[in-house]
Amino acid sequence: MIETPVPGAVRALAERLTARHPGTAAVLMYGSCLRSGDPYDGLVDLYVLVDDYTRTYDRRWLAWANRLLPPNVFYAEIRHEGRTVRSKYAVLTLADFQGGTLDWFHSYLWGRFSQPCRLVWRRDGAVAERIAACLVAAAARFVSETAPLLPPCFDTATLWQTSLRSSYGAELRAEKAAERARQLYRWAQDYYQRLTPSLLAGLPYRLRRRQALWCLDIPAPVRRWYRWRWRLRSIQGKVLSLLRLVKALFTFQGGVDYILWKLTRHTGRTIEVPARVRRHPLIYGWGLLWRLYREGVFR
Repeated sequence: MIETPVPGAVRALAERLTARHPGTAAVLMYGSCLRSGDPYDGLVDLYVLVDDYTRTYDRRWLAWANRLLPPNVFYAEIRHEGRTVRSKYAVLTLADFQGGTLDWFHSYLWGRFSQPCRLVWRRDGAVAERIAACLVAAAARFVSETAPLLPPCFDTATLWQTSLRSSYGAELRAEKAAERARQLYRWAQDYYQRLTPSLLAGLPYRLRRRQALWCLDIPAPVRRWYRWRWRLRSIQGKVLSLLRLVKALFTFQGGVDYILWKLTRHTGRTIEVPARVRRHPLIYGWGLLWRLYREGVFR
């Protein structure tokens, strides 16, 4: 499924990015343009997986920033068949991608890549197999971390909507987590239905089927432990989200405008930015971010 063909505009964009970043192993597509099927609607979300940060950049500080707080996020656009396709893409080493889907405490990667994605380009079959294994691991980690949050018996929709809501709630987001989780589940309902039986069977708890419901015997102390983990994960995730926003001001062309576009798109609210914030976002942007957070523009 991950190698299902994507629009030609996305393939052309991936080719441009592999030329821009030496040592690219694969390019993955996920996000809103994948869901809509229209690469010209908004920004195409891509992950460029590389062998080594030092090799892929000609500026050392970018490699350092990518290693310290992965991923780095950039903007790219190309003309394809007379139209402009725009992209927001993240750069990670294949090793960090594997670590993020297997080992990271925060759900940044295993939450994203338990959702459907497409392998737009890969260097060879071995890379494709490695990525497929990472995606399986991401989904397994996602379910194992969120199953203790569920009632003793639940249906598939409750499982995935709870998981997606928890993951979205552990980042700074303009969208309401519960509403977004429902939308994501409805879009890929068949996908989640297929994944669920094997993922639940892999958990270390007694599993029973009761008509349309799944039932897991999870001890109360385990449930309390995982609820505490998600509270801690939420704090960590909001701090990391803020730091990534600051970093994007340096790596993302028109970073301030992109952040505002994203907030406006998801809230329907026009946000005015003082000229001094555009000129010196690291000095004056904090006050604007704090005001928007207090007003509930993002959570």
